[in-house]
This record gives sequence, C-alpha cells and structure tokens, in this order.
Amino acid sequence: MADALLSMEEDLTCVICCDVYTDPVTLKCSHSLCEKCLKEFWRTQDVTRCPVCRKECSHDEPTKSLAFKSLCETFKRKKPTPVSEDICQEHNKKLKFFCYEDEKLFCVVCQALKIHESHKWSPVEEAVVNEDLEEHIDGLQATFDELKEAHDSCMKQIELIEEHSSAGENKIKEEYKKLHQFLKDEEERCIRSLQKEVKSQELQIRARMEDLSKQISDLSEKVAAVWQDMEAENITFLQNYSKNLQRVQCSSDPNTDPELNEYQLHPPKNMIFTTWARMLELVEKPPVTLDPRTASPKLMLSPDWSSIQYVESKLCVSENPERLYVGVLASQGFSSGLHCWDVEVGDNDHWTLGVVGATVNRKKLFKMDPKSHFWCFRYVNGTYRKCNEPAVDIDEDERPYIIRLQLDFDKGELSFIDSFRNKSLCTFTGGFPEKVFPYFCTGKGGRPLNIYMGKNTC
Repeated sequence: MADALLSMEEDLTCVICCDVYTDPVTLKCSHSLCEKCLKEFWRTQDVTRCPVCRKECSHDEPTKSLAFKSLCETFKRKKPTPVSEDICQEHNKKLKFFCYEDEKLFCVVCQALKIHESHKWSPVEEAVVNEDLEEHIDGLQATFDELKEAHDSCMKQIELIEEHSSAGENKIKEEYKKLHQFLKDEEERCIRSLQKEVKSQELQIRARMEDLSKQISDLSEKVAAVWQDMEAENITFLQNYSKNLQRVQCSSDPNTDPELNEYQLHPPKNMIFTTWARMLELVEKPPVTLDPRTASPKLMLSPDWSSIQYVESKLCVSENPERLYVGVLASQGFSSGLHCWDVEVGDNDHWTLGVVGATVNRKKLFKMDPKSHFWCFRYVNGTYRKCNEPAVDIDEDERPYIIRLQLDFDKGELSFIDSFRNKSLCTFTGGFPEKVFPYFCTGKGGRPLNIYMGKNTC
C-alpha cells in the first residue's frame, strides 16, 4: 500500500515545486504543472517553452482539468501524515508521563483513565533523570577507562619491546661484527703462518736436494772413472787397481731418508682450536645471564639480559613451561664447581636473591625453604631475611649496594657477601641435591637489579 501511494505521489508531483499539483494545467505536449509554477517559470524566460521537454508553447496553451485538480486535492487530504513520536496514538495527546513497570509513555487522558494507576510512574522530565541508569553508565565509563588504560599500556609495551628489540639487534650486529673481523684476521694470520712455515720447510728440502744432487754427481764421476779403468788394458787396470779399490771403499753410505718427520705441518684442527681459545678471551661473557623464557610477566629484562625491573602492568608474554610465577632464572645452571656473581641492588627495598633446584614447580610461589630446594636471601620492608627467618641486622647507612653470591657446589655452600665491605651476610650449608639455577626477583618499580660478572677472587 505504501509503495502504491508513493508511486501515485510521484505521478502527481510538479517538476518545478516538487510537490503535489496545485491548480494543475496541461500543455499541448501533455506535460502537467502547477499553474502558478508555470507562470513564474515563463516570467524568467524569453521564449515560452515546456519546462520538461523544452517544446515552444503559447500563453493560451495551458488548459485546466477539474477532474485532475479534484484528484490532486483528494490525494492531499487522504495522504497519511507522519505520526509524531511524542503524541499518544490512542488519544492524540502529547506524551507526558513514563510507566517504569510497562516501560511505556502515556498522556493525560491515559492518566485520567487510570490505566497505570497501580504502577510506578513519573513525569517525563523526572524519568530521564534515572540514578540507576546513571550508576550503570558510570560503571561502564570506569570500565571503558580501564580498558583504554590497558590498551594504552599494551601500546607502550609494544613500543618498548620494539625499542629493546632494535637496541638488541644493533648490539648483536655489533658483537658479531667484532667476531667476524676477528675470524677474518685469524684466518689471514693462520694462512700467513702456514705459508711462512711451508716456505721455510721448502727451503730446507731444496737445500737437501742440492746436497743430494752434489753427492749424486760426485758418485757418478767416481763410477765413471772406475768403469773407464776397468775397460782399459789389463796392465793399466792392474796398475790402478789399488787406487780404484780405495776410491770405491771411501764412498760412505749416503743418508737417503726423506726426513719427513722434520717437515710435518701443524694440523688445521690445532689452528682452529687455538683460534677458539683466543676467541674466548675476546668475548666478555659473564657467568650469569638472565633467561627471558623464565621471566614472570611483571619483570622486564634489559636487551642484554643483565638487568631486571618490576612493572605495574603485566607484560604480554607467551606462556611456556619454563616461565616462573614470580621471578626470573639465569640461563646457566650449576651442578659442580665454584661460581660467583654480583647483583647491584642499590636503594631497591624489595628484592630476593638465591638459587633454586631444577625440578621445582615453576607455576607456583616457591616455598622459601632449602628442603623445598630454594635457598634465598631477601630484603623486604626494611628487614633482611634468610628464607623466612630474620637474618643479620644492618644499619641503614651500611646497607649493601652490591651483593655477591658465591656458590661452591662441590662443598655444598652458598654465601651472600657485602661486596664493598667484604662482609658475610648469610650462608647456607648442607649441600645441593640437584642442579641449581641463580634466582632473581624484585617487587619495586623504577629500581632495577643489575647482574655483573663476579671477580675471580671468589
């Protein structure tokens, strides 16, 4: 029905005013327009033409049709008018009240008829001031703010990760550039050494060849002389017999061994091993580096894995079996030998240092007890603790700035030492039933823990 009315309205619409015809007239070209619209249009034209097909017309041409006019007026009267949203459809009155139970608006007539008498209702002006809805909106706004803050935090973390990644990549390129240059220099040095050694041995061999050539020449001359005398007449041969016999007997046995043992080159594997040993001196590798796979989500590692810092918001990290619930482990584990490493705690007032066994449950908080394979020294809220027990009393002005951890696995001891004052802070004895890994943790933002290579005096 609505489509039919719309189509009919298009047929009854003037092309000039774009409304249903008023006093319609028809030209000889069969196009219809409002009489007033046509006169206004012709008033602006030098030649009277049809506004639709542009055919030339005369002022006497427009004719009125009473039937057409009546049709247009009837359509205007019966054309449905848009229903206002603030008018009651039943009583055609303005909607002034809101029923909370039916969730409907109603007018004064509905109120007089007591349709919503037993319901809770109020004027529209009061209904829009809904405290419950405002509380929900406030809650949604708070949630929105939290989500926005979390989103911004993730963006900052991505920027920080990209920054650290770029710095780490540059550091790796720099270090490998040194190694490449070192290997190139070592290759050239080894080749020069080899060439020098080969040249030296070649000269020695050539000198021996010359000596052998001289001996061959002398021997050839002697043999030729003896053969000459042997081919002479008997009397001459007999006269020179003693001389030739002495000549032959005086010829000592020459040394024909090639003496290869004196000229063997150094095996390439020996050269490579020597280069590897020298490379160890080039690489300044500390005995303890952090393992990023084990870092808990609230610990951020430096690009070189030698420093940790606490962050308020959890980092976006992958979940894996190695990752700890709290803290971070070193990449290296120890099952023998003597090892030491230094940790710069500075003025950080919330840290835990120590070692943990390789088989501990990494997805739970460690029980601070050697029986649970956790040996630690802590500083929390101004108190030093050996695991959960109070440890040494240290004056505020004598707080250790750098703490050295000294692990003697074979002896079964772990010591914590004030590196600056060379003062023992805490010691565990009794041995270690399994391989242990250095452990680090901090709960204070903005104050990192830095791990350094321990000196060889431990």
